[in-house]
Amino acid sequence: MAEHTSSSITIDAPPAEVMGVIADFGRYPEWTGEVKEAEVLASDAQGRAEQVRLVLDAGAIKDDHTLAYTWHGAHEVSWTLVKSQMLRALDGTYRLAPAGGGDRTEVTYQLTVDVKIPMLGMIKRKAEKVIIDRALAGLKKRVESGAGA
Repeated sequence: MAEHTSSSITIDAPPAEVMGVIADFGRYPEWTGEVKEAEVLASDAQGRAEQVRLVLDAGAIKDDHTLAYTWHGAHEVSWTLVKSQMLRALDGTYRLAPAGGGDRTEVTYQLTVDVKIPMLGMIKRKAEKVIIDRALAGLKKRVESGAGA
């Protein structure tokens, strides 16, 4: 599989609050610049999304795709591509680690994108970095503003 891009940010909120915002897919268009639509297609017994359709506009990457989500306890969620018009792969993970006695959270976002059209690796990694940095900044702003509660 292709190389991945990863970045971290510290958010002034406990992990459960951060994961609550991450898991609320219907509100992604409110705080992620790239996600224009989000629709949960299937959920697990705990009510967590298992398949989500997303309409993405990330500049060089515009797509309507479906992702399958796997929840690893309370502090990690990963996803893989189910179907897409433009992407060959879209694999990612949010990992949350309590910090500052549990009232802060270190969030690590890892992403691998592979497009069906030819794209230089350097350009692809730059697009991954932009997606990650915008998502982490949006997540931090959303959680710390209290809008996700």
